Amino acid sequence: MATHETYIHEAVALAEANIEAGGSPYGAVIVRDGAILVRAANTVHATNDPSAHAEMVALREASRILGRRDLSDCVMYASGRPCPMCHAAMRLAGFKQGYFAFSAEEAEAHDVGSAAIYAELCQPLETQPMRLSQVRPAGEAPYAAWAARRRR
Repeated sequence: MATHETYIHEAVALAEANIEAGGSPYGAVIVRDGAILVRAANTVHATNDPSAHAEMVALREASRILGRRDLSDCVMYASGRPCPMCHAAMRLAGFKQGYFAFSAEEAEAHDVGSAAIYAELCQPLETQPMRLSQVRPAGEAPYAAWAARRRR
């Protein structure tokens, strides 16, 4: 029977193989019903897509395979702590559990982590390095229309 360590080992092996392929040291495995559903590595180097982190690639593939965006019956295993983008995507997909092998601080020590981004995102918008400001147009926000359409 597979254990958390088994799946973490698989994610780390994907990360190690990705380094050999010219990529960064990140791999992810999504498990459903005790079996690996998806194996993925970071493909930013191959696609020039800054969102092609291992967890994001795995999420996209799992959603495609299952034909749904709700992955609440799945578990994510990642070689490194998911960055804020991946963490948020996991939450949006409904994950209830996730495991990672190495911390963001360990990665940061080798100039590959996201610990600094985590810290920045905890600061008020006006003090963050990327300026994000609200510019509100006239009229209603589209959220009420979206909610009304969902109730139909």
